[in-house]
Amino acid sequence: MKKLIAAAALVAAAGPLAAQEVNLPDRLAWTAYGTGSAGYNQSVAIGAALQEAVGVNLRVLPGKNDIARTEPLRQGKVQFSANGVGGSFMAQEGVFQFGAENWGPQPVRVLAANNGGTVGLALAVAVEACEKVGKPNCEGFTYADMKGLRVSWVKGAPALNVNNAAYLAYGGLSWDDVERVEFGGFGDSWKGMIDGSTDAAFASTNSGRAYEAAAGPRGVYWPPVDGSDADAMARMQAIAPFFSPMIATVGATIDGTDGIPTAGYAYPVLMTYAEQDADLAYNMTKAMHMFFDGYKDNAPGINGWALNKQNFQWVAPYHDGAIRYYKEIGKWTDADQAHNDNLIARQAALMKAWEELKAAGPDNWAEAWDAKRREALAAGGFAIVF
Repeated sequence: MKKLIAAAALVAAAGPLAAQEVNLPDRLAWTAYGTGSAGYNQSVAIGAALQEAVGVNLRVLPGKNDIARTEPLRQGKVQFSANGVGGSFMAQEGVFQFGAENWGPQPVRVLAANNGGTVGLALAVAVEACEKVGKPNCEGFTYADMKGLRVSWVKGAPALNVNNAAYLAYGGLSWDDVERVEFGGFGDSWKGMIDGSTDAAFASTNSGRAYEAAAGPRGVYWPPVDGSDADAMARMQAIAPFFSPMIATVGATIDGTDGIPTAGYAYPVLMTYAEQDADLAYNMTKAMHMFFDGYKDNAPGINGWALNKQNFQWVAPYHDGAIRYYKEIGKWTDADQAHNDNLIARQAALMKAWEELKAAGPDNWAEAWDAKRREALAAGGFAIVF
């Protein structure tokens, strides 16, 4: 059974070419970051809006890491995932955990993304830890001062770990300059920020975990990012090309201030696989924007899902169903299509290289795939990242 809604008033807001109804199953399921995260909280708010607007029951399954969020999608147990750069860009690239022999490059597709512009995605430091390097209350503390501190490493979460590496690189450091502390999940890494088992962890500035840690005895500090420091930004973006400098005005220790200079990227990213039904992807994309007023302001940072904040030339391609909707409302350009086609060709080149390597059966899989992957990207004229 499908839930249908006449959307005359909403069509006026969405554009004259929008279709007259949203057609979704009675029940939907998608994965998201763990409970307390910005991604989970936003997904729950979106689900409440869908329930109110069309009577659809959205089940949100929390996942500790990128693999846990992407595996149910790959198996078809959920239709979508409110994922991050790990489950989208890194899954597409077949790197880190997605470079394991049972994974490989994934045919991921984007429907929409939160490009809020007010929420940073940063490596936070416990205020208490600043004292270790002689900077009480973190006065004058920068990422270069993190040398020797304990930094969180989340198992099965390459996005979080690469992001931490990017911030360390911004400060001229690497994992060799800090003490790596392993955790089983995102939430665990922030428990470590509170109980004192780590000195730094990554999160969106508006994460519930960050607010919790900021209210705890050790406090939270977001070291500044100077977007005009070309060398530092080049080091950061060489590791994580999806980062860009921005001013975060929403988040723990930030609310009510003029904001802090940091960096960010799209998060969460509502995604699926290429084979997902085009009509379902079309209607889900339409619902995200037509019912935006039903969930905006209902979770920290959620307003970044607005239609005018979408980036149609991101690092992972959009689904055909989503493109159909964006074309209907006049938001999809020829340049967007050319960019999308190039990303799909990149995925095809990576997947072809993967299948060739599987057939060859090398003994040292990780080393062989790294070389094969770089070779395939170079041959196709694609940028080599990682």
